[in-house]
Amino acid sequence: MNKRIDLHMHSLFSDGELLPSELARRALKLNHEVIAITDHIDYYNVEEIPKIQAAIDDINSNWDITVVLGAEVTHAPTESIDAIAKRAKELGAKIVVVHGETLNEPVTPGTNLAAVKSKYVDILGHPGLITKEEAELALKNDIYLEISARKGHCLGNGHVASIAREVGNKLIVDTDTHSPDDLITFDKSYEIARGAGLSDEEAMKAIVDNPRELLKSKGIL
Repeated sequence: MNKRIDLHMHSLFSDGELLPSELARRALKLNHEVIAITDHIDYYNVEEIPKIQAAIDDINSNWDITVVLGAEVTHAPTESIDAIAKRAKELGAKIVVVHGETLNEPVTPGTNLAAVKSKYVDILGHPGLITKEEAELALKNDIYLEISARKGHCLGNGHVASIAREVGNKLIVDTDTHSPDDLITFDKSYEIARGAGLSDEEAMKAIVDNPRELLKSKGIL
């Protein structure tokens, strides 16, 4: 049975509903191998990132799941995104996501561009109507583009998949989990990838190969 990797999740340390331990436990029961807890940050709370490290260490020591400390730079001024992402990495975040220009929220125009210019960003989350030029910068800077399972954010999935195929970007399927009902199985993630217009081979890369490659580059797998 295939195990799932999800690198975009939130705990109650931002606006999620679950403690890190309950989030990990529920993910484990749905056959997840790795999850990243990427709570929302800007300059208000970036220094708080290490506060859940003890909980993550406890989970990793006792359960058969790997939890990764991450962060999601969210609705920050575009001029600050690179510096916030850099500080997040300095504080121990292994995976830095930027809250992209989803069609579902009033994200500041230019957020996608600021994110893909940064060498500290790993994933551009739900990037909405990302441009070809932005996708090319993401490819150049080895930033993965997200296919989102989350309601509303998924509206741009087809466009993201199309641009990524044209440019050659690496895609990754994440849930942006905030509540227990947001967690999904491997099979559901495959359906979401295929629904975005990916072929079987492309879908498996986005679900299996690409997240594993990203984690290996961080020394996690």
